[in-house]
Amino acid sequence: MVLVGLDVGTSALKGVAIDETGRVLATASAEYPLSRPQSGWSEQEPEDWWRAAEDVLGRLPEGPVGLSGQMHGLVVLDRERRVLRPAILWNDQRTAAECAEIEERVGFDRLLQLTGNRALTGFTAPKLLWLRRHEPDRYACIRHVLLPKDYVRLRLTGELAVDVADASGTLLFDVRRRAWSEEVCAALEIPLDWLPGVHESTAIAGAGDQAAAALGVGVAGPGPVSVVLGTSGVVFSALRAYEHDRQGRLHAFCHAVPNTWHAMGVMLSASGSASWLRDALAADLENLEREAERWLPGTEGLLFAPYLAGERTPHPDPHARGAFVGLSLRHNRGALWRAMLEGVAYGLRDSLELLRELGTRPETARVSGGGARSELWLRILASVLGLPLETTESEEGSAFGAALLAGVRAGVFRDADDAISRCVRPRLRIEPEWDYDDGYRRFRDLYPTLRALEDQ
Repeated sequence: MVLVGLDVGTSALKGVAIDETGRVLATASAEYPLSRPQSGWSEQEPEDWWRAAEDVLGRLPEGPVGLSGQMHGLVVLDRERRVLRPAILWNDQRTAAECAEIEERVGFDRLLQLTGNRALTGFTAPKLLWLRRHEPDRYACIRHVLLPKDYVRLRLTGELAVDVADASGTLLFDVRRRAWSEEVCAALEIPLDWLPGVHESTAIAGAGDQAAAALGVGVAGPGPVSVVLGTSGVVFSALRAYEHDRQGRLHAFCHAVPNTWHAMGVMLSASGSASWLRDALAADLENLEREAERWLPGTEGLLFAPYLAGERTPHPDPHARGAFVGLSLRHNRGALWRAMLEGVAYGLRDSLELLRELGTRPETARVSGGGARSELWLRILASVLGLPLETTESEEGSAFGAALLAGVRAGVFRDADDAISRCVRPRLRIEPEWDYDDGYRRFRDLYPTLRALEDQ
């Protein structure tokens, strides 16, 4: 049987068709624009996602469809299910005031207890409060609230629905109980009947991109961590019991596997940092990699702060900004490139250290995302994390995980573990080779130092 997975990403919708052994039969993608109408804003037209889905599905063989996609985005519909405005995306930073309002209304500790997360600008709930304050006429017309991939589901099936993994990122969800939080919705005066029916990921063949990506590399339960080098960077650990960081530095969400949760750290500019620097240098990627390899680890004291679009973990700060520190006349573009790769790896280690505080004890990491195509970056990352990294045969990430969920829902696989055992195969293993502990200690001082300067 053919199984299809769609991933509604930030820059493109990607699709993959696989067979029952995980062999990739076909792939397709369709790009769409990102709008930034003001500084710090990030929006997209939901209709663009649907047009891209039609395009991609038309180029793939037919079969049961699973859905994954960018989390936290706000799609608002009227009573006729018409889109009221462009979707506000996960990387939008306009809602700092609303985040403060949420933590005041619900209480910081109580919000963490209920949702597993503190109020962050990327989440869905603060966007609703922003609409109520700044676009009251549109807010008055809202009758349905959806997440990005679930708008595609609506257009594909006519169903208003969401899975527990994606719902966990709304800040309206009781993650421990795996149900909408009546208490949070009441405190924020958001009608419960605006929210779609919620289901386990395996029942509805859907998950947020990070949970789907973790399934796609074989992380269904405690064991290896998933590391994603996408536009954002993620370190993801599955948990058999619900747990959350008491300071809200990590996200605690439901996993796409029933009765399983996960904690993860998220940095906002991982491969995004690489894309920015490559464009700024106007240089060919192959040349940058080759020149970076000529520099020893640590690039003679050069450090990169990867906070180009604010940060989440461990610094929930939408106003954080990036920097190169320690430049000398010896440093060339190869040094800049290596320092950037190292800086992102340090940021991901921040997340791993917090997961270890929750009790995670990984012996390996499964790595995916566009950045995982860089052998040098993988060698640096393995060394900074102090963990062997494994890639898998499929590089389709979240779309591959969505296809596995489609197979579980269709009865092709007994459960997620069966899907992984039949379809996910390690390909390459990268062992740590360099000592980055001193560099990481210096990196830990970078954010507080830069923040103090920005506050002056």
